Amino acid sequence: MGPTVPTRGGEGAVTLATAVPAAFAEATVIVVDDNPSNVLLVERLLRTAGVSNVHSFTDARLVVDRCVELQPDLLLLDLHMPHLDGYAVLAALHRALPADTFLPVLVLTADATARARERALDAGAKDFLTKPLDPIETVQRVRNLLETRQLYRTVQQHNEQLQAELDERTEQDRRRADDLDVRRARVEQVLRAAPLPMVFQPIVDLRTGAVAGVEALARIPDEPLRAPNEWFEEAGTVDLQVELELAAIQAAVAQMRELRPNAFMSVNASPATATRPQLASILAVHGSRIVLELTEQERVDDYPTLIAALDDLRALGVRIAVDDAGAGYAGLQHLLRLRPEIIKLDLELTRDLHNDPARRALAAALVMFAGEIDALIVAEGIECAGELHALRTLGVPWGQGFLLAKPGPLPVSAEVPGWAHGDQAADAPGHVARR
Repeated sequence: MGPTVPTRGGEGAVTLATAVPAAFAEATVIVVDDNPSNVLLVERLLRTAGVSNVHSFTDARLVVDRCVELQPDLLLLDLHMPHLDGYAVLAALHRALPADTFLPVLVLTADATARARERALDAGAKDFLTKPLDPIETVQRVRNLLETRQLYRTVQQHNEQLQAELDERTEQDRRRADDLDVRRARVEQVLRAAPLPMVFQPIVDLRTGAVAGVEALARIPDEPLRAPNEWFEEAGTVDLQVELELAAIQAAVAQMRELRPNAFMSVNASPATATRPQLASILAVHGSRIVLELTEQERVDDYPTLIAALDDLRALGVRIAVDDAGAGYAGLQHLLRLRPEIIKLDLELTRDLHNDPARRALAAALVMFAGEIDALIVAEGIECAGELHALRTLGVPWGQGFLLAKPGPLPVSAEVPGWAHGDQAADAPGHVARR
């Protein structure tokens, strides 16, 4: 059975009924009146209505400190009291409580003058009742104020939660901005230290073992020590990927004089870098000995612009290679749009090719496709004799990998037992500076 509230019977008698708001059960109420009888009456009325946590005071001088301590949901306050009247209590509460505190005050007084009501409401009271108190009206006023207080607390808690979430997002944004500043500073330091250190991995004619060309690869010695692709990915997060790629290509092309005249150099560029006029300026002098690799793993958002830029590079003698064929999202549609002169088989396709019929079938299809569009195939990641034999059986003309030669400084050579090494590179397209 729930708590009860006073109601009137048939002839004005006060009875009890079970209809107490939930706000009563957990509410803390302070009653202040210098008359102990009035305090006892109000306290009994509140407890009957379902308010169990009631604190009563007959000395108003104690009230402000207790309100700060207890943080009550409602204050029932007499006006005319010795030592400290109700108006002074309201003023002291205004000074003592935080500005965002909502403490509803119900004035209970025998002073029925309009002046008393106006002064009390102006001082911060939320409601006003005159003695003798009507039990029903008193409980109703108490209920209304407690419900208002509960609604206020709900809104306040919601706002606090929103503020906490906003603060957390702000802190996350700050940390993210700080992280981007650190990343940008690292990449800018690498760019200031240009030219970038470069190594070159031979691309070998799988029929003769001759070095047909090289792929240029950046080696960044700065801290933190990590794979070059991680540096380029980080540069992308701070809008410096194009600058870093151009720096790598510039550093690679600057070493063309160390490469045998009939060999080519392969350099890598993202679609964004491929469309920059600076790239054409870097490649123009040695265009016929350069192959530009575009990775299939990077999204192309504007094919017409990219294709136009590649056509301009082709006019300089540059040949285009699609990197990582057999991996990535674009697939054959990407190859059909770009019509590259060279298709590079992804190392995941090369790996264990001799033991995997599915890989061999896909590689064979790409070899056939390359023949149809008059392109050449380069297999990446050759690391064992079985893979090499399978690729030669499929008719793949060129390859690179640790089995053939590791990256190193120019000039380069390939050492594969059992091959008669020719002195001249195959007459074929060149590779681009790989990161």
